[in-house]
Amino acid sequence: MTAVKGVVDRVLAWCCIVLFAALVLDVGWQVFARQVLNSPSGWSEELGKYLFIWLGLLGAAWVFGQRGHVAADLAVQRMPAKVQRVTAVVVQLCTLAFAVLVLVWGGYQVVDLTWDQTLTGLPANVGWMYLALPISGVIIAFYNVYHAIYIGKGNENAIDSEAETALS
Repeated sequence: MTAVKGVVDRVLAWCCIVLFAALVLDVGWQVFARQVLNSPSGWSEELGKYLFIWLGLLGAAWVFGQRGHVAADLAVQRMPAKVQRVTAVVVQLCTLAFAVLVLVWGGYQVVDLTWDQTLTGLPANVGWMYLALPISGVIIAFYNVYHAIYIGKGNENAIDSEAETALS
């Protein structure tokens, strides 16, 4: 499972790099077209929205996988080790429920509703933008299961050191 996580980490990191570079180029073109050419580009604004949403959701999934998210755990740190482990597993399960119910299932519902809606500025439909929700939800759910297994075994420190290595 660690090998699969490593592949998912690398793919997500590269997706975020490519999306960010495309977003910078798109916004750069938009500013250039508006300020220098005095002819605003309608498609670049639409594309910027899509890129930003995909980057935000995939970036959030990647950060969650690296355990780089904000955690207010001061009270939990003062509890016995067994209670800390149980609390960490419960938090993972709650996050898993959110990812599956809201991001995957709810995202699928929104994609289904908007798949036939077309955009005026781009030759694409609105469903492509919302497709980022269930995809990021599946990735977050995978990371939840991965982390819950390690935490349940008492190997939470191994996850944290692995995440620190990946971030450095």
